Amino acid sequence: MGIVPISKALSMAREQDLDLVEVAAQASPPVCRLMDYGKFKFDEAQKAKESRRRASHSTIKEMKYRPKIGGGDYETKTRQVTRFLEEGHKVKVTIMFRGREVNHPELGLKILERIAEQVDGTAKAESTPKLDGRNMTMVLSPSKRKDKNEE
Repeated sequence: MGIVPISKALSMAREQDLDLVEVAAQASPPVCRLMDYGKFKFDEAQKAKESRRRASHSTIKEMKYRPKIGGGDYETKTRQVTRFLEEGHKVKVTIMFRGREVNHPELGLKILERIAEQVDGTAKAESTPKLDGRNMTMVLSPSKRKDKNEE
């Protein structure tokens, strides 16, 4: 509408049953807009709520293994790791050494490499296996997130 005196702008807003909202106060002259401010605030709140809903809430899940783990237990735990990764969570895989097992870290390394190989399509190793005291850890993160539209 161009440059309009404040009194005329207010009367125009009243006629159309709208609000006169200052958009850019620092501009010379200040920029104002005729709008329904209540509806504007409601729409902004809805957009913010929708973006919060779509935000991913990824957590770190942990799965603990032992160097002498049985085949069935290994398969069950690895299936859980795969499920966590498909849900979009990061997974910290821990090998716990007891007693003299700590003298053979290659056993734990072999298990971690086997896990990384099995989940290769759905995840990538974020951190390489490292020995920390009596535990050897590795962090896996999902390689790509599937959109809900693709399912």
